[in-house]
Amino acid sequence: MKILITGGHLTPALALIEKLPKDATVLYCGRKYALEGDSAYSLEYQTIMERNIPFAEISTGRLQRHFTKYTIPSLSKIPYGLYSAFKIVKKFNPDVVLGFGGYVSVPLCVAARLLHKPVIIHEQTLGAGLANKMLAFFADKICVSWESSLNFFPKEKSILTGNPAVSGIFTDLIKDSGKNTTPTIVIVGGSLGSHKINTLVKDSLDKLLEDFNVFHQTGDAKQFNDYELLTKKRELLPNTKKTKYALIKFIDPKDIVKVFSKADLVVTRAGINTITTLLILNKPSLIVPLGISQNSEQKTNALFFKKHGLGEMVYQKDLTPEKFSTIIHVMMKNRAKYANTYDKSELMLHKDAAQRIIEIVYAQKNNFKKKNQAKTK
Repeated sequence: MKILITGGHLTPALALIEKLPKDATVLYCGRKYALEGDSAYSLEYQTIMERNIPFAEISTGRLQRHFTKYTIPSLSKIPYGLYSAFKIVKKFNPDVVLGFGGYVSVPLCVAARLLHKPVIIHEQTLGAGLANKMLAFFADKICVSWESSLNFFPKEKSILTGNPAVSGIFTDLIKDSGKNTTPTIVIVGGSLGSHKINTLVKDSLDKLLEDFNVFHQTGDAKQFNDYELLTKKRELLPNTKKTKYALIKFIDPKDIVKVFSKADLVVTRAGINTITTLLILNKPSLIVPLGISQNSEQKTNALFFKKHGLGEMVYQKDLTPEKFSTIIHVMMKNRAKYANTYDKSELMLHKDAAQRIIEIVYAQKNNFKKKNQAKTK
């Protein structure tokens, strides 16, 4: 069984790979670099390579929400991306192509369909991502994580499977935060990091470290060099504060559950995998959704989280370092009031999501094989 896996959502992809039968051969196809025009390697590339999973780079264009100096060059890459996708699919010759959303999945799933390969896509969000909306026409099956997503896709193709989650052993890095009796704030900006959140932390760090340990994931975008700048700032801190501040560029997806478990409060973006994990853990959190648009996917996720009583949501445009620090201090002082009122029966669906999707993958391979045999008779 040969499976080509692609997409912008690494965590569910890894969860599925970990559960695959031994007869499965995987090729992961994705971005080698984190951002357009940036030399930093992507988290998916680093993580996949560390696990010795074969990786194929694809460089393709995407539809950008804002016009930047990279917009036209990015759009010009779309034909090349499709050409590259054809080459990758032909060379690997997969039994099934499985896409986990994001713009990199588009050319590969389109190429697979045109080359008569079974295509399955997985939607993680509460609604539907742009890439998966586009790919719904090409997909044989559409696996969704939440019942609300069924409204966005053809009913005859869609299956409610849940969203795979990766668990693992937490690294020793959290110990560097100096956590004893002092409360710990875990601040994460997603797989790419968040320059806005990093800046807020930098400008409010002295105040935060007076009362808390801070474990901070920065990302590694060379455009901003936040990790290097914050490392220099840490070195200038007095020893009493330096030992309370831990920095890391990336958190391995298998470790995120243990990282959040160590936190008294989490400050984070609003990716659906993060939101789901925080709900399961009953973890009080300050959610700062990615401010791309008023109707963004992350705003929907953040409101979903806040509705269930586990934290607060604030738009990044409304945050100053002083307000950022104040909100954290107030939340920590009153964190006992944050109680998850969410009915976890819906979350229980995610428990066996990887196995459900794997069963669909193997079923599609067998169906495709039977169809081909019928045509040759």
